[in-house]
Amino acid sequence: MSDKKFSLKDRIKSFGYAFNGLKLFFYTEHNARIHLLAAILALGFSFWLKISPSEWIAIIGVIFLVFIAEIFNSSIEKLADVVSPEINPKIKIVKDLAAGAVLLTALFAVIVGVIIFYPRLFP
Repeated sequence: MSDKKFSLKDRIKSFGYAFNGLKLFFYTEHNARIHLLAAILALGFSFWLKISPSEWIAIIGVIFLVFIAEIFNSSIEKLADVVSPEINPKIKIVKDLAAGAVLLTALFAVIVGVIIFYPRLFP
């Protein structure tokens, strides 16, 4: 436990760091932009098809999950590149595992989208 006292100023600064992280994510990661496009399409379909409140929760939930998984994946990749700039088979495994987590999350999002949108688009 830290002996440092609570500081509202430091807490506010931490939000700045978090928003900077999101900005870096969307500006530097190509996959972030692909996920953003998919999220915009999913939200557009959600408005157009007038989905239920529980379906909104599912759609927004999977959108956030995909972004969170991709942010963790990007973070792991950046850290791994600093730890081991040269090609390393163990680092490759770590990166592949993180990428696999993103893939599973994105597949989950697609499945949720199909369950919600397919019956409305093709009755």
